[in-house]
Order: sequence, then structure tokens, then C-alpha cells
Amino acid sequence: MLPGRGRNGRAVGPARLLGMRTAWTTVGDGEFFCPGCGGDRNYQRLTGRRRLVLLGVPVLPRGDTGPVVECAACQRHFGTDVLDHPTTTRFSAMLRDAVHTVALAVLAAGGTCSRTSLEVAATTVRAAGFEDCTEDQLAALVEALAADTGRTYDRPCGAGLAIELHEALDPLAPHLAPPGRESILLQAARIALADGPYTPAERDALTTVGSALTICADDVTRLLAAARTPS
Repeated sequence: MLPGRGRNGRAVGPARLLGMRTAWTTVGDGEFFCPGCGGDRNYQRLTGRRRLVLLGVPVLPRGDTGPVVECAACQRHFGTDVLDHPTTTRFSAMLRDAVHTVALAVLAAGGTCSRTSLEVAATTVRAAGFEDCTEDQLAALVEALAADTGRTYDRPCGAGLAIELHEALDPLAPHLAPPGRESILLQAARIALADGPYTPAERDALTTVGSALTICADDVTRLLAAARTPS
């Protein structure tokens, strides 16, 4: 087949006559963080069926394709693994909850008798997003935690508390850059240091925090030492 001529005089090859077309079907929707737009957007989850097209007319099926995720704003298509990344709103909530859990773990390790530790913890938790958090609220939560678990203060981080730390930090860690993970550990260390040097129980809790954040043991040791140095 010889190519014809278009309006601009250029040759129109067989590619203009023969091609492939995908018919998309929506199978779900929701909100996601669009890497193309760089923000939270609505999406549609699509599956497609490819067909060979001759002169603009679908003639032969060529199998299924997808699924893909289409951004409602920029219309770009992404693999479904993009849905594994939390939205900005969800990420903020995960970070807020993680800091709150870490603060409680460190306070439980050191006890609630120190007002200084409670003040530092409350300031840290408020900065993370719990704007109404008070020292008394944290003290009450730690008391309730001890009563619920039968745990006494100044003891190594028990299995129950370690599980809570991992539940709060494991989903968050993959989405945090190393400085972000280190920042959470340093905040926890400053709570522990507010009333004096680390106790063995506090160090144990902080080591658990570092492990849940996938910070290697050497870096945990380095960061805990750095937190003792006045800035």
C-alpha cells in the first residue's frame, strides 16, 4: 500500500490507516496522591480492552490491558502501585498518631512523675497535630496504659507496647525519608532526656522505636548520643 498525501503535503503512511485503540472501563475510584500533579486528587481505576483499528474502525480484539489509575485532574495513567502511597491527609494523620504513640511509650518507660518530661512530650505531640493535647491528658493515658497492661514503670519495653509501636510506625516508615525517621527518634529521645539521663527502660523503648522506623542499630546509638548534646 503506497502512502497518500495529507493536507500539508507530507506522506500519510500505513500507521494512519492501521493502529491500536484501547477501550477503558471504570472499575473503581477514590482519592490518591498523584505523582504527576504532586497533590491529593480523585482517581478512576480502569481496565482496558485493546483492539486493532483499520481506517478508524475497531476490527480485531488484541487482549486486555491494565488495570491503571487515571488522575481526574491531569488525566495521566499510573500503575496501581501508586495507590500504596498515602494521600497527604492520610500521611499527616499517620505521622501525628506515630508521634503520639512514641511519646506515650517513652513516658511509660520513665513514669509520669516528671512534669518536665510531660511538658516536652505535650509540646511534641501538639506540634505533630494534636493541638489540644495537655500534660494532664498524657499523664492520664500513661496511667490507663499501665493499668490495662499491668505494666509497671521503669521496666523494659514489654511485648504489648512494642507491638503498639510497630503498628504505628511500620506503615509510616517506608514513606519517610531518613531525616524524617531520625527526627521522630530524636523527638522521643528529648522527651526521655527532659528529666535526666536515659534510664535502661527508656533506652530500651527508644531502641524499639528506632527498630520500628528501620533505623540501623549503629545509627540509633549515634542519634541517642547526639540528642544528649546541647544544640
